[in-house]
Amino acid sequence: MLKIEHLTKHYKGSSKGVTDLSLHIKPGDIYAFIGHNGAGKTTTLKCAAGIQDFDAGRIEISGKDIRKDPIACKRQFAYIPDNPDIYEYLTGIQYLNFTADIFGVAARDREERIKKYGEAFEITASLGDLISTYSHGMKQKLALLSALVHQPKLLILDEPFVGLDPKAAVLLKEIMHSICAEGGAIFFSTHVLDVAEKLCNKVAIIKDGTLVACGDMETIVKQGESLESIFMEVVEHADAD
Repeated sequence: MLKIEHLTKHYKGSSKGVTDLSLHIKPGDIYAFIGHNGAGKTTTLKCAAGIQDFDAGRIEISGKDIRKDPIACKRQFAYIPDNPDIYEYLTGIQYLNFTADIFGVAARDREERIKKYGEAFEITASLGDLISTYSHGMKQKLALLSALVHQPKLLILDEPFVGLDPKAAVLLKEIMHSICAEGGAIFFSTHVLDVAEKLCNKVAIIKDGTLVACGDMETIVKQGESLESIFMEVVEHADAD
């Protein structure tokens, strides 16, 4: 579904970036990507989404190279940044229709999906309002609707639970499970380790741009330990090395 091989991205005049990172997100995976601030999570996600170029490596989505065939790749997934910058001069429904137009979603399909997810996230009554009037949480919900309107096979999400109320967070988890049950996959960064531990079947830990652990959640999290304790143990071990 998403294959990242030997990804390297360094920024001029900065020590931040990613070095020789390889991950394989397969159909059915809910894959958590964790690390401290500045570890390289957002850089990796932006490269995977084709938003940011990289120095070396290869990224494939459903077998297609993100550099060589970006349009075909972008038809397969939806990306939501940690702070969704949405066109604030549009209304919510205008933005959803704009997104649906880009992905060529038929009128009946978009109406059904907007109704379904709008009601589920309790945002339908606000879709006629300008996005500039939305709270951060409302913008996050709208971004999720825009991501789901074309039924992507892959979701690439940067801190998707930030700003969501508890009910919306539960709904998002259910949607994630549903997408994966139908052969899709989720790759997302998060600082909420207990959510990642309960929700995900795979996890990768990054420190200072380098992958320090990855694999099945059950394997990474040893019996009787939490993801939080494993994260601290792995990071401290990396420091010692």
